[in-house]
Amino acid sequence: MNQKDFNISHVCLQPGLKPKLPGPEVLILDTPETLTQVEQENQVILHCSFLAFPGALIRIWPSTFLVPKEGGGKIPLVHAENITYAPTWTQLEGYGVFTFTLVFNGLPKSCTQFDMVEEIEESGSFHIPDIERNNTDVYRVWI
Repeated sequence: MNQKDFNISHVCLQPGLKPKLPGPEVLILDTPETLTQVEQENQVILHCSFLAFPGALIRIWPSTFLVPKEGGGKIPLVHAENITYAPTWTQLEGYGVFTFTLVFNGLPKSCTQFDMVEEIEESGSFHIPDIERNNTDVYRVWI
């Protein structure tokens, strides 16, 4: 994946600055506590990582969904941890990896692959395509 595949306009940069970001990567987080909670509540958990730098601003819109590749409608975001909902910005301090968690309603049982899509009426939406479903519905992704 090359740098043009990343849409980073959610981040306010100084003019001319453009960080190089790693490609989206999906890892399984399978602690017994997380698995039990996800199974009981039929939820999908995305632990998101973002490459932070001084002065960066980030936020998530409530109009963020999981979209199963097989169809069946959009799965809504129900909770976000460690990131603000738009229109409020989260200001990042210094360099490093900023992490936040998104919780969605459960995917249909027939779903094997999905996208995470932030639907907004301005440029800069988050989009993570082609996430392969696992048996835990808990994922780690790079934004």
